[in-house]
Amino acid sequence: MPTFPLLAADIGNTSTVLGLADEGLNLTHTWRVRTNRDVLPDDLALQLQGLFALAGAAPPHSAILSSVAPPVGQNYALALRRHFGVTPFEVSATNLPDVRVELDIPDAVGADRLCNLFGAEQYLSAHEYAVVVDFGTSTNFDVIGRGRRFIGGVLATGAQVSADALFARAAKLPRIALEAPQTAIGKNTTHALQSGLVYGYAEMVDGLLRRIRAELPGPAVAVATGGFARTVEGICREIDHYDDTLTLRGLVELWASR
Repeated sequence: MPTFPLLAADIGNTSTVLGLADEGLNLTHTWRVRTNRDVLPDDLALQLQGLFALAGAAPPHSAILSSVAPPVGQNYALALRRHFGVTPFEVSATNLPDVRVELDIPDAVGADRLCNLFGAEQYLSAHEYAVVVDFGTSTNFDVIGRGRRFIGGVLATGAQVSADALFARAAKLPRIALEAPQTAIGKNTTHALQSGLVYGYAEMVDGLLRRIRAELPGPAVAVATGGFARTVEGICREIDHYDDTLTLRGLVELWASR
């Protein structure tokens, strides 16, 4: 039975990123859809079939899943088995023997963070360490060492979550688009909110990266990914690279390395 196309699915709390990879392990199609915990396996199969049909892509012959949003991961796995005849590989710390998870409780590391480890390997050719800043529902700082070492990291509240909490507790504040204003000093409420939420968040990211680098015994390259990464591109001074497909590519590389 053919192995490709390979479906890679990164199932997060807010959104799910899907990709199809070919024989050369290149991502040929990618999609981002909303994560919905109420959607059943048959609904997910219809969604997948619709995405493949719209793109003119062949259905997958194999799959790999990373999920931090149960039961969505299980429902995707069931949909793939039932409707596509594919049993996916589901990522966890317990089924990656060549990865060293240097945490107090290794099994506690999220599957998405292990995928980032594999996706960051290409940046480790000239560095001993990498820090992946994954801007999702939470913002994760994943500290990775050469030799597939997951050293640890930082978990911070995501920018959109911070904004939603602020709007929920201050009824008079307007909901705004999370985009950078022209100046830090705000001349109206919207401008001031954007400055605090975007520039303030960027300073938090830069500050944490400086602290992380100071604790490492060698230089570290910083790579940003995730939905909010492009909003702070050019604002964060401590980030070296922006890689929209790092986690998906990590899934593909992880699948190929088994």
